[in-house]
Amino acid sequence: MLSRFAQHLFCLIVALLLIQSCGVNSNIMFKTPKGEAVIKDSIPMFPVADYRISIDDKISFKIYTNNGSKLIESMSGIDNTVSDKVDRGEYVVRSNGKVELPVVGLVNAENATVEQFEDTLVKLFSSQYKDPFVQVKVTNQRVIIFPGGGGDAKVIPLANANTTLMEVIASAGGIAERGKANTVKIIRKENGERKIYQLDLSTVQGLKYVDMIVQANDYIYVEPNDDLAKEVIKDIAPIVAILSNLVILYTVITN
Repeated sequence: MLSRFAQHLFCLIVALLLIQSCGVNSNIMFKTPKGEAVIKDSIPMFPVADYRISIDDKISFKIYTNNGSKLIESMSGIDNTVSDKVDRGEYVVRSNGKVELPVVGLVNAENATVEQFEDTLVKLFSSQYKDPFVQVKVTNQRVIIFPGGGGDAKVIPLANANTTLMEVIASAGGIAERGKANTVKIIRKENGERKIYQLDLSTVQGLKYVDMIVQANDYIYVEPNDDLAKEVIKDIAPIVAILSNLVILYTVITN
């Protein structure tokens, strides 16, 4: 009787382990199929094109009259006030690609560069202000980084237009203990499609990539190692506990 029970128990353990094994390392994303080429050279160190405003972007702008003369005087110490500055706050680009601004109303913003949008605002505000000088900033530019540890992804705001890859990794606390420094993927949208650039930061040769300028909406994915032993132990621990209790219960009943 005991041997038959042991056989059934063994079969049950094997079945449960097979079921649980399907979930081992299932959290790893963006796996590159074997044989599929990835871009490991011709990696752009600098943006190949200016950022273009998109839907849901937040925009702030400032207007200085007289071509910004007061701004220059303040910067040079001639005048400590910038009394002719108009700070217009922050506005969101709507789903139709337009942003509603004071005085001028709805303005097309989608797909325009910051410089182009500044030129547009100069023309629109010329009827309200004398020789307007306009500064525009997209305030919600960010990148998303997965440092390789699982559950520790971060959204990193881009404080300036020249934020480097190393600055972003440092802001995320560095590459996680489980992360592969030799498999860092930059997933970037270009011409409407996502391209994947793969970098190796595990050796000193990777120093050539640390000054790479990231772009808004980049995904930086550090591939995690396949920690099979840890995953298997974590998954089968509850099963082992249940089966142990069953064995104890059976032993008590039969004795």
